[in-house]
Amino acid sequence: MKRRNLVTGGALAASLALAGCRKETGPTNKNTRDLKFTWKMVTAWPKNFPGLGTGAEFLANAITTMSGGRLTVKVYGSGELVPAFEVFDAVSAGTAQMGHAAAYYWKGKLPEAQFFGAVPFGMNANEMNAWLYHGGGLQLWEEAYKPFGLKPLPAGQSGVQMGGWFNKEINSKDDIKGLVMRIPGMGGDVLSRAGGTPQALPGAELFTALQTGTIDATEWVGPYNDLAFGLYQAAQFYYYPGWHEPTACIEALVNQQAFDELPEDLQQVVEMATMAANQHMLSEFIASNQRALETLQNEHQVQLRQFPSDVLQEFKKYAAEVLHELGQHSELSQKIYQSYKTFAEQTQKWLAVSELAYLQTR
Repeated sequence: MKRRNLVTGGALAASLALAGCRKETGPTNKNTRDLKFTWKMVTAWPKNFPGLGTGAEFLANAITTMSGGRLTVKVYGSGELVPAFEVFDAVSAGTAQMGHAAAYYWKGKLPEAQFFGAVPFGMNANEMNAWLYHGGGLQLWEEAYKPFGLKPLPAGQSGVQMGGWFNKEINSKDDIKGLVMRIPGMGGDVLSRAGGTPQALPGAELFTALQTGTIDATEWVGPYNDLAFGLYQAAQFYYYPGWHEPTACIEALVNQQAFDELPEDLQQVVEMATMAANQHMLSEFIASNQRALETLQNEHQVQLRQFPSDVLQEFKKYAAEVLHELGQHSELSQKIYQSYKTFAEQTQKWLAVSELAYLQTR
């Protein structure tokens, strides 16, 4: 009932909001090159924040440039037009024509969305892209978002993340019990089963929450982003690996009505620009993370720690349970789960004799 009301109300709001986004300077034929459009993009990140915020700007600039100015996209940072966790609703309702966020933020309204954000101990960035573009994942993502009037598109990958910032050492699985940690999506469910208390907070609130003791630990992304937020000033211990996010797939949310109003060539521009943004962000993180990690260690004396094996095994056990249960949530969840699981099993066989074997040899 809530979903139906959201979609119905969103459709009306979208019609009103989108009516003013198109400027017609010529005939109204869908294929004409005389139409010009102006879109708003709302994001879950601070304006121009390294990697994520700049990724949104890259996408907006790519669309504007590739379209020859026929489709202009203006980016709004978190809180400028809507709060970070309201991006999904804003684009669905037509308040903005486009959004830039992460799918696991919407687990409360659409549990299936978590498959397209990050799966603990799941596929990495290259595997995720392969599943989305060539394994049927994107079609399932579109099916999940269709009732909300949204078209999802991959628009960035973080690569393997860090495990997070902690104000105490983690020496065994017993140290997880009672731990209050900012961690979204399925990772939060895993932490809960291990005895911790997950918190969902937007990025802009992390430093203050960690510094004041509202939380004991937080994950964000990796050295490149974490250095920019100054998290090293609020916690001493920096843990790896990022078991909870082997990559974060960043999404471009597009209002379906706004997309359908575009001429076919501009629709292609949006889709191709998101593919470019997807690869650009991953490359930026790979290029920037090690430099940032060296700064954290050498200039700020951050203590790098690896999670103990018993902690990782505990997380891995609960991650399998959480993933399986999510896969039984609905008929659509079952389809997504089976597709994700089958594809992951297939790629792991190839990676064992390619990427993994090469890295071990090198």
